[in-house]
Amino acid sequence: MNSKSKIECHIQSLIGGRSENQDSAGVMETDIGTVVVVCDGMGALNGGSTASRIAVTTVMNDVAAAQPDESVADVLKAAIIHANNAIIDAAENDDELAGMGTTLTAVIINDECATLSYLGASRIYQLRGRNKVFRTFDHSLVFQSVRVGLITEEQARLSSQSNIITKALGINREIDVEIYELPYLAGDRFVLCTDGFWGAMPEKELLPKIAKGNVSITLEKTAIQIDLLGIRHGGHHDNLTAAMFDVTKDSKRKVKMSKKVKLVLASLVLALVASLALNVYQCVKYGHACPVENTATTSMPDEAAPADQQNVVRKDAVDAEADTVVNNEAVAPADTTASSSIE
Repeated sequence: MNSKSKIECHIQSLIGGRSENQDSAGVMETDIGTVVVVCDGMGALNGGSTASRIAVTTVMNDVAAAQPDESVADVLKAAIIHANNAIIDAAENDDELAGMGTTLTAVIINDECATLSYLGASRIYQLRGRNKVFRTFDHSLVFQSVRVGLITEEQARLSSQSNIITKALGINREIDVEIYELPYLAGDRFVLCTDGFWGAMPEKELLPKIAKGNVSITLEKTAIQIDLLGIRHGGHHDNLTAAMFDVTKDSKRKVKMSKKVKLVLASLVLALVASLALNVYQCVKYGHACPVENTATTSMPDEAAPADQQNVVRKDAVDAEADTVVNNEAVAPADTTASSSIE
């Protein structure tokens, strides 16, 4: 059974410099956890706002209808597929909605873990203090170039092609839905946001603004700063929407040791082994007496002293994977580099 994990989630959505806000967002308590959804619609007339609204409503309602003993990952995947078909059906029945689509970010958080999925260039961040422990990897044309090392993420952000996405709801009946399950620690912060929010400034400038402080105040203040920045640059900036929440206790699923910590521990073990080997070598070469614990040689003049006790260094095995990916899908599409410091 999936137990609930109540959270206090705050949402900010501003129209920016556009004539219509095509973003949609929502949060709902359900029997399998709290579901949070943020979508960025696209399409002529009111197509974009319709697509994003259908996606948010469909996903939240489907998750709310799930039974407590159902697999959260399966529920979320089915809800996203349903939302995709609902958008396409609506477009096929109304010529004015033809071609509409939307990005999607969705998180279901309960006591076990955070289950999430995304399509497009809207993002999900998991922040721990000043560290970025997880971030989705944009489904976009420019981020395909980032993946193979042709350009940097900052160059991708500034590119005129940054708004060309490679995955979205409402485009094709067949979609590849990736599901991730992330453990969390008390105090971790999750942020779901559209590109109008995260793309307004370099990530190294954005993360310090959203990584700490009261959730409501931090989110409102950051959204206003982004909006004012867009106004100063001509006032033609995109809609901007974000949902933010903190968790207050550790998940039942344990947080795995990061690669950085593993390397530090391995280095310490190697240093300890090298130090012990050096001490033994010096004892043998120079004939120094190696200490033997609790040995009373004066009472046993004709007997050999007990053998040196061996120091045994043990290291618990750790999992090689930092995150669990459902349905045997690789974590490669997401930026999961642990403990990325926020300057």
